[in-house]
Amino acid sequence: MTAIVEQIAGQVKALSEKELDELLSWLADYELETWDEWDKELEQDSQDGGRLSSVLERVRSDIASGKTRPLDEFIDNA
Repeated sequence: MTAIVEQIAGQVKALSEKELDELLSWLADYELETWDEWDKELEQDSQDGGRLSSVLERVRSDIASGKTRPLDEFIDNA
């Protein structure tokens, strides 16, 4: 753990129950906000001309040519 994280951890441990609840609520909101941004970026990257379009084109081609198999089949054989 870095020094700053250790310092924060010490401060978190010193919080009252109410303050800890407030912090945890804020962290949950922050996490949701961050994931929403990531989801939007992934959606944009997945559209035609996006950063993932070449990867998605290859995946679709592999599926169409039968080069893939169902995930549950792969997991059962792992």
